[in-house]
Amino acid sequence: MTAASAFAGMRHVSPVVFKAGCPDCRGSFELAASALRLAIGATSRTTFYSFTCPECGSAVRKPAGERVVELLTGGGVRTLRLHSTV
Repeated sequence: MTAASAFAGMRHVSPVVFKAGCPDCRGSFELAASALRLAIGATSRTTFYSFTCPECGSAVRKPAGERVVELLTGGGVRTLRLHSTV
């Protein structure tokens, strides 16, 4: 099977966007996967996603539960796995 035949019939794939909000300026906006970063740690306290607010420029960091991790990784957000030093 060639790549052309595998994708035959597909029309247009829309890029994934995520709705987000800034706790500082209370702005609400959509971000592309490339604007987000996901860090997966050993616990829920060390698993989070981050982005820079496009409205006020603040660095935003929010906790990421299992469902959020699923959505972000499935949507192509770059992921960093944090390892324990113990």
